[in-house]
Amino acid sequence: MENKRGRGRPRAFDRDEVLEKAMQMFWAAGYEAASVPMLTEAMGISAQSLYAAFGSKEALYKEALDRYRVTIGGFAARALDEEADALVAVERVLRDAATTFARTVGTPGCMIATPSTGAAEAELTMLGRTLRAESMERIEQRLARGIAGGQVRADADCAAWARYVGSVVQGMSVQARDGASAESLLAAAQIAALALKTLRPAG
Repeated sequence: MENKRGRGRPRAFDRDEVLEKAMQMFWAAGYEAASVPMLTEAMGISAQSLYAAFGSKEALYKEALDRYRVTIGGFAARALDEEADALVAVERVLRDAATTFARTVGTPGCMIATPSTGAAEAELTMLGRTLRAESMERIEQRLARGIAGGQVRADADCAAWARYVGSVVQGMSVQARDGASAESLLAAAQIAALALKTLRPAG
């Protein structure tokens, strides 16, 4: 049996591979509904191996969430970092959100934007809120740098615009979970992008 392996011997599974499967299960079902038996079946490992490798279901969820942030969910950070123009960067966030949420293999939407944790998991609920707030803060900061660089009007309320963009992104996630197509989400993203153009300085 697996628990009889000598200490220090390598695990009989690829940690990244089983973490990816756990991420997909949590994303599809939410934290509460994804039971340990469901997780172990999806991951192809025993409950003993799950606890030995990850410590607890909660710790596994946090690690899966981190994996999502740096893989599929990392599109927003990449757009904000890679684009030289602040408004182009935020417009790219909107477009990439539309295509990512609608065309992701497996569960549509965003694992962070549409969390599924209950009152019993208050720490995880707060973690989700913190991550969403951090996303809006990054957009706010990018717009503020745009003001400094002359790309955004000096009178722009960066915090309000960041919340607007965050609301659109979160709304697209919910609609993707409801079956909205990439085309329809891209159309919504384009309308939001047109609104952002009003932040461009005159001339």
